[in-house]
Amino acid sequence: MNFRIVHSDPRSKARAGVFTTAHGEIPTPIFMPVGTGATVKAVHQRELADDINAPVILANTYHLYLRPGLEVLQAAGGVHRFMNWDRTILTDSGGYQVFSMAASRKLTPEGAWFSSHIDGSRHLFSPEKVVEIQRVIGSDLTMAFDECTPYPCEEKYARESMELTHNWLLRGIEHFRKTEPLYGHEQFFLPIVQGSVSRDLRKRSAHFIAEQGMPANAIGGLSVGEPEEMMYEMIEVVNDILPADKPRYLMGVGTPVNILEGISRGIDMFDCVMPTRNGRNGMLFTRNGILNMKNEKWKLDFSPIDPDVTSYVDRYYSKAYLRHLIISNERLGAQITSIHNLAFYLWLVREARIHLVDGNFTEWKTGILPALTNRL
Repeated sequence: MNFRIVHSDPRSKARAGVFTTAHGEIPTPIFMPVGTGATVKAVHQRELADDINAPVILANTYHLYLRPGLEVLQAAGGVHRFMNWDRTILTDSGGYQVFSMAASRKLTPEGAWFSSHIDGSRHLFSPEKVVEIQRVIGSDLTMAFDECTPYPCEEKYARESMELTHNWLLRGIEHFRKTEPLYGHEQFFLPIVQGSVSRDLRKRSAHFIAEQGMPANAIGGLSVGEPEEMMYEMIEVVNDILPADKPRYLMGVGTPVNILEGISRGIDMFDCVMPTRNGRNGMLFTRNGILNMKNEKWKLDFSPIDPDVTSYVDRYYSKAYLRHLIISNERLGAQITSIHNLAFYLWLVREARIHLVDGNFTEWKTGILPALTNRL
């Protein structure tokens, strides 16, 4: 994976860069829409590509493994052909999903046993099997199998979990190097820093991950309930150690404010279900603040949603119409809000990149942050 830094901000750790996969060039910082089961909920691939203009999306190993299953994905020629998406795809390893099912999972030296949320059937995810599943899926960026610790947790648990993640990483790297891509394009394997909210554990994990020499590195186990300032502290600790010449991916984060704070601390890649999940419940993110479209105040507001965001839904539909769709539980409401929120998130990271290149990122960020938390 070729990664080059175009500009670095002299007053923060923020940087603008570009990295390339077999399915295209990705400017950073970037937000990846979450397409868990080979679909971004309520959004067509045409809208993702043409209107939202997402260069990369995320899918999930756990969900694709269970449904539609590896037989279907391999017969289709991989997930790109299956979902008709010719841009980059990253797959989460499924570690977060497996370890969120504490009541039905069991850890063994081999890996993690879990019960399917669909039919209750039992399955084993090992570091090697997760590599093989992602080979069949055919994503461009594949993730190592890890354990995501809850918050809060005791330091002993966090340490043992981190050591397990490191152990699994070495096995995953070995198996990745023994196997080959199935569909004619190169795949990359990304390790994940863990360590809960312990500075010492995060430092140890970051050093261990950096030593593996992978083409990009991820930070996991944050935005799981800890205070935001604690999350920012952990990002700073880790990014002081992870190599600056490789992309850094903060997993599962977050709000627009979290993203800008992450960028200022040296993060290049983000993903989160918030724009689509919250959108389906009537919450809109805009450059002027947050709108709850169920509120009575929008009933007679026929102004466009957010014309500063270059999305067709922001130009064509009014707040009053969108409120009607949301409170009537019309499916078009979920589609419009999802498209808008994703377009806004992509607009936000692109604006951050523009201001980074122009040399005034810090001033721009300071100016826009208060508006992003404003409840309209």
